[in-house]
Amino acid sequence: MRWMREQSVAGVSKDSLRVAMMDAGWQASAAQQALTALSGYSGSNELSASHTRAGPALQRYRPAPDLSTGLPRLVANGQTIGVLIQVAMPPLVVFSELLTAAECTELIAAARPRLARSLTVEAQTGGEEVNADRTSEGMFFSRGESALIARIEDRIGTLLNWPVERGEGLQVLRYGPGAEYKPHYDYFDPAEPGTPAVLRRGGQRLATLIMYLNTPEAGGTTVFPQIGLDVVPQQGNAVFFGYAQPNPQSHSLHGGAPVTCGEKWIATKWLRERKFE
Repeated sequence: MRWMREQSVAGVSKDSLRVAMMDAGWQASAAQQALTALSGYSGSNELSASHTRAGPALQRYRPAPDLSTGLPRLVANGQTIGVLIQVAMPPLVVFSELLTAAECTELIAAARPRLARSLTVEAQTGGEEVNADRTSEGMFFSRGESALIARIEDRIGTLLNWPVERGEGLQVLRYGPGAEYKPHYDYFDPAEPGTPAVLRRGGQRLATLIMYLNTPEAGGTTVFPQIGLDVVPQQGNAVFFGYAQPNPQSHSLHGGAPVTCGEKWIATKWLRERKFE
């Protein structure tokens, strides 16, 4: 009900809510009962006040670019960014020129000395583990660690209408020949015993932004098998996708296909519900 109220405040129609609920597995009768209950909801002073205080940048319940103008280019903190592809489900946008070539080069140089074998979340405990499905090297920058990181984070926050403090630190990854990340979901499965421990640091993940720091010689595409989309890495470009709820019907299954020649460098930003500690 809280999700429905926040969606309603954000201007989402009841018909759209009904479709989203049915897609998420609700029975038609239960969805109608919930929508009827929503009609009788008079409003929450706390919710209304929070939206008033937050201002335009925080009036979205989920991170997303504003594509309402229909223009093929957006501007975020002085950077003109192209819109190449837009998909409705999952909410997905492929951007061009989100990063400059100089920024990509600088990120790689800053990350290279700190690379180590990439880890994944361990579902039983909420800790981390080496996973055979992910064979990259990676590292994390702390939020605002340098002028470069702060500038990129501010640009991402403006572009996706989401507070910088609700994002994890920027992660840089290197995939050498043969390295890959098999298809997976970025959200945390509520059914796993380790999930409550992970959620304490900022709530559920809501969206992912993958930025390409170089153009691989061959391979390394970002694949979305549920919607049949392959995104070819190109330096400076990025792919953003959200996941409305943590279940497979979000269609956000994705992976990094093996690099067949050269190497692939990316930077990843995960966006959370609350301030990430």
